[in-house]
Amino acid sequence: MKIVAEHNVNSKILRLVMGDITERDVDAIVNAANSHLQHGGGVAGAIVRKGGQIIQDESNKIGFVPVGNVAITTAGKLPSRFVIHAVGPRLGEGDEDNKLKNAIINTLMIASGKGLKSISMPAISSGIFGFPKDRCAKILVNEAKKFLEEHKDTSLEIVEFCIFDDLTLGYFKQEFDKLS
Repeated sequence: MKIVAEHNVNSKILRLVMGDITERDVDAIVNAANSHLQHGGGVAGAIVRKGGQIIQDESNKIGFVPVGNVAITTAGKLPSRFVIHAVGPRLGEGDEDNKLKNAIINTLMIASGKGLKSISMPAISSGIFGFPKDRCAKILVNEAKKFLEEHKDTSLEIVEFCIFDDLTLGYFKQEFDKLS
């Protein structure tokens, strides 16, 4: 894991790291999930493979989650305590930017509501869902900053983006460089 950038917002840390989200020792990691919470491929598949079947079993009990919404499960054998399953949009389904904004806002709200101090998120929807990586980075970074500015009383102390590949990391780094 390598810290690429950090930005201070209201004494909270907005952080960009390169690494494997399943190895992050934070209160919650975020899974880029589908509406049926079937965690087969991508980030979701890796989370269940490393965290254990309990994550999929708990997800099955939850069932369907609409796009832009979230669900939370335990994290099994992962270093984190929870997995927040954020359902991002698929490119082409319509109103994708607002659905992605809702996904990150709902993620931060549930984490704050549970009193969590640290959270690590991937580039939601930018993998097999085909959402453009540059737009993804812009929306996620700006919405996270806005959340920390508007929710001064949040329990969250660290909001982190954990990116696995150089291309996506580059777009997130550009957005961090624009922060003031």
